[in-house]
Amino acid sequence: METGILSVVATPIGNLEDITLRALRILKEADYVLCEDTRVTGKLLKHHGIAAKLRRYDAHASERAHETIINDLKDGKRIALVSDAGTPGISDPGVMLVKSARDAGISIEAIPGPSALTAAFSIAGIPGNNFAFLGFVPHKKGRQTFFESIGTYEMPVAFYEAPHRIMKTLESLASLPAAETFQVTIARELTKLHEEVVSGTPSEVLQHFLDNSDRVRGEFVVFVYR
Repeated sequence: METGILSVVATPIGNLEDITLRALRILKEADYVLCEDTRVTGKLLKHHGIAAKLRRYDAHASERAHETIINDLKDGKRIALVSDAGTPGISDPGVMLVKSARDAGISIEAIPGPSALTAAFSIAGIPGNNFAFLGFVPHKKGRQTFFESIGTYEMPVAFYEAPHRIMKTLESLASLPAAETFQVTIARELTKLHEEVVSGTPSEVLQHFLDNSDRVRGEFVVFVYR
């Protein structure tokens, strides 16, 4: 018996129309779809008229859950992996399943599409063709070291931040030595009605959100550069 295929499917980061024809076909044909939140993925599938079996898969998935999925793949099932938004495996728990499947010799295919990181970079207007992606800012341990390390990069640095921590992050950036020599570009609510890109020094961007507290919402992609 041939083993199945794990399809890593990128889904919209906001606008539900931002999904490829191939992704829609894969989601329709899958024996089941692994997702972080069945309500979020269910809304996407309903919008596109797809009836699919959904199973929850997130950072808290147990070792037993991984074994079940791998066994299903070995039995020939086609399984699609999605995140709540964007491309699975990028600052996302899906990377654990992908590694397990690869270690087990399972076929894995990428169904490319939206990514908040590349979408933000495409409209940020930052010169150059490279940057360092640092994932999410650490919550507690290593947070100060994270910000102190930013000045050591010769290329732009990109990272994700949550709305309830973005102000603290901007304060940390504004307090860095020679902070006013840095430029910050923030993209939020990408592809949604209130999409916004803000650029300036750390203190200028901080002041923008202090003056517009109603805009401290959505996921944030942050670029820091000189």
